[in-house]
Amino acid sequence: MSAPILLTGGTGTLGRLVVPLLHAEHTVRVLSRHQREAAEGTEYLVGDLDTGAGVDAAVEGVSTIVHCAGSAKGDEEKTRTLVRAARRTGRPHLVFISVVGAERVPVVSAADRAMFGYFAAKRAAEEVVAGSGLPWTTLRATQFHDLTLLAARQLARLPLVPVPAGVRFQPVDAGEVAARLVELALGEPAGLVPDLAGPRIHPMAELVRGYLRATGRRRPIVAVPAVGRAYRAIRAGANLAPDRAVGLRTWEQFLADTVR
Repeated sequence: MSAPILLTGGTGTLGRLVVPLLHAEHTVRVLSRHQREAAEGTEYLVGDLDTGAGVDAAVEGVSTIVHCAGSAKGDEEKTRTLVRAARRTGRPHLVFISVVGAERVPVVSAADRAMFGYFAAKRAAEEVVAGSGLPWTTLRATQFHDLTLLAARQLARLPLVPVPAGVRFQPVDAGEVAARLVELALGEPAGLVPDLAGPRIHPMAELVRGYLRATGRRRPIVAVPAVGRAYRAIRAGANLAPDRAVGLRTWEQFLADTVR
């Protein structure tokens, strides 16, 4: 029987889509902070990447680790905890999901961290993965449709919708990212692989307008300038990958399928 594959972040936006794709091919072990009932082909183990509790048991005997757990703070240390445990048990293939622009968005000030700290967190975690001594693969993707929708919903609650001036996004379907991650997990370690970006680049205001149209609402949208080196890099397109617009599902298609 083949060794199981461990998935972190298996209950998040991306991870929950990875689980069924992985267990079609392998036994899947999901690291979760909370106890969950096992499902067909999937085992849930309680563990915490912040404290390290339960992580050694989770990595024991696995052939591959797909690391989807992440946050805008502490990503580096969580990844380091996972790597230390993995190195104690062998040399599993470590597959990591990062963000397009992680190496191009400077996060140095409080304003940078407040708006775009996620990029710095992912970049620091990338460096831990690359320096882990384990066989590794890292995929960078643009922002998911789901997270863009979450931001649009929050902004649309306001009577006047502020959007950062000049900022553009290239949202990608999380299901397409999940499929690519699984393909990489079942393959050989490949280091940093080509980016995966959505099919179209949109100004943030356009994304919000699309959401407002889909929900039958009207709100005035105001472009608001921001400060900081990270904001300037984003305005210059550091978070975009126009040459890797390989995603198929558009923002409009996602809204049509999701918003009711």
